[in-house]
Amino acid sequence: MDEQLKLSRRERQIMDIIYASGEATATQVLEAMADAPSRVSVRTLLRILEKKGHVRHHKAGREFVYQPTRPVEKAAQSALQRLLSTFFGGSIEHALAAHLTEQGSRISDDELKRLASLIRQAREKGR
Repeated sequence: MDEQLKLSRRERQIMDIIYASGEATATQVLEAMADAPSRVSVRTLLRILEKKGHVRHHKAGREFVYQPTRPVEKAAQSALQRLLSTFFGGSIEHALAAHLTEQGSRISDDELKRLASLIRQAREKGR
């Protein structure tokens, strides 16, 4: 089972904040959360995330600074797989179709060229 699926909603929320900034203190996490729990809860969740191996910390002044243990690319792949599985039945085609048919959605010519190139590469790999 994917490690990210084992995270609670709050744990995922905290990981998103840490990934977005590269590192964060408990205070920064608390300030970034729209519906933040108590400071004690945030610190507890950070300790749990560290125990699970998702973050590590170092001390800076009086606070611990938390950093993710997995590269952002790995976390992004896990998040994309979770998104595809949850909302699009695992289909990248359905996800892309939903994006392209969204009103106001715009894909640049450069993005279309890169996508076409990636599709060609995937076809060649599949042979």
